[in-house]
Amino acid sequence: MASKNSNSNLLFFAGLLGFLGVALGAFGAHGLKSILTPDLMAIFDTGSKYHLIHSVVLLALALSEKTTESKSLRIGFWLIFSGVLIFSGSLYILAISGVRILGAITPFGGVALLLGWSSMAYSAFIQKD
Repeated sequence: MASKNSNSNLLFFAGLLGFLGVALGAFGAHGLKSILTPDLMAIFDTGSKYHLIHSVVLLALALSEKTTESKSLRIGFWLIFSGVLIFSGSLYILAISGVRILGAITPFGGVALLLGWSSMAYSAFIQKD
């Protein structure tokens, strides 16, 4: 079983990711809207949307007592966290730089997000892991 302190760590990382999601979303809406082409702005917005949605999921996991007891929920947390960094991060960088090859990295983040959700679902079917 993980310690209560580990939930504090999860809460810190969920809060940090949420903060960055709001900051980057505001940066995109106010700082980049007049600079980026509409297609690159749409790419940035997709990264921002996935970033913020998954930040809320991480917050829920960090606040859940079940996460302390469930290895698969903790694994799910870190998969989603890394998925946001890779998926949204690659979209942010692609949109700002215009280097389209960076889009090749994005699916790896998507797979991490899917595995994170799968890990959460799996935790519903096991007693103790």
